[in-house]
Amino acid sequence: MLNRPLSLFLSALKGLRDFKALDVDDREIVFYSEDNASRVFFEPIIKELLETHKKTICYLTSSADDPVLTRPTNQIRGFYIGSGLVRTYLSWTLKASILIMTMPDLETYYFKRSKVIPVHYIYVFHALTSTSMVYRSGAFDHFDALFCVGPYHVKEIRANEKLYNLKPKNLIESGYGRLDSIIEQAQYCPQTVGGDGKKKVLVAPSWGDHTLLETCAIELVSILLKNGYQVVYRPHPMTVRHRRKLLAELNLRFEGNGDFSHETQVESQESLHSSDIMISDWSGTAIEYAFGLERPVIFIDLPRKINNSEYGEISIEPFEVTIRSKIGSVISTSRLEDIPKHIEELCSNPDSFKQEIRKIRSESVYNVGTSGAVGAAYIVKTVEKLRGTCEKKR
Repeated sequence: MLNRPLSLFLSALKGLRDFKALDVDDREIVFYSEDNASRVFFEPIIKELLETHKKTICYLTSSADDPVLTRPTNQIRGFYIGSGLVRTYLSWTLKASILIMTMPDLETYYFKRSKVIPVHYIYVFHALTSTSMVYRSGAFDHFDALFCVGPYHVKEIRANEKLYNLKPKNLIESGYGRLDSIIEQAQYCPQTVGGDGKKKVLVAPSWGDHTLLETCAIELVSILLKNGYQVVYRPHPMTVRHRRKLLAELNLRFEGNGDFSHETQVESQESLHSSDIMISDWSGTAIEYAFGLERPVIFIDLPRKINNSEYGEISIEPFEVTIRSKIGSVISTSRLEDIPKHIEELCSNPDSFKQEIRKIRSESVYNVGTSGAVGAAYIVKTVEKLRGTCEKKR
């Protein structure tokens, strides 16, 4: 019996071979998904391509159990390519018209631009955060087009291009497909009232070395439970993978309390829809929660997540910094005892909050509810343009 690494390597080779065996015309539109979590950001675009434009697409994935592989359709051709040498080789030798991906750092890390033919590379954002602080320097420099979430993305990218004298990219005023999906799901997932009428608080930290889990999670949860709230702790997927000991300690501390629960299936959306309010730190999910479910967020004021030490060079404060006080409250770790008061204030007039959040959302995000149509239209138009260019060369 083959061991798992070898088995996956052979599966990736098969995926590479099967993909390359396709006629070039059958792989005009190619998506690349680095993991199962990436798929949700493509879904509105893919739905439009399949249903409205009647297109067939190719779907490269680094996840061996990707649903695209396990549940294939006539319009989606799925290929497993792993996350090692096979993936890198395929990227170098790619023959396609367009590649759409949510993984930044094209050319500088694992995924390279094709050395064989000109491919049009499109980046789809997988968070509502800015392009500057949480991404590495140069993360978007090698893409041809970016599907921008809102005006802040356009402003940041143009400022970055000017600062570093970069070739201007196609900036598509697209929107955010994940937000559209949350808003749509909310229609069928009504908010439920907690036991005994208790408010349900969702604690959802980000991933990193200075998040809620590493700093004040036990104290925070203790305060919430003491004040009569139901608490659901929802860790980041990377935390589940790399902070098992800390999560175990948290669960052990509160496992006897019926008002505490730990959501182990982090891909589930149930806790988001059933909660009254979220408490987070610098998680991009917090903005999705506020904009998608139109409910408030309390941010614990922990150190910023900075992956680009030069982010201040463009002199634009990141969106995730400026938006926090507009969609909730920012609380110091020294004032955790004040959180119950803020919860009651923020939840006291939900209708008024909804009206305010909708206004902020419309100003911050393009094409709410229709981003998939915008993205698909650009892809189809670009494919037709590239096809015409190739025919002229012939």
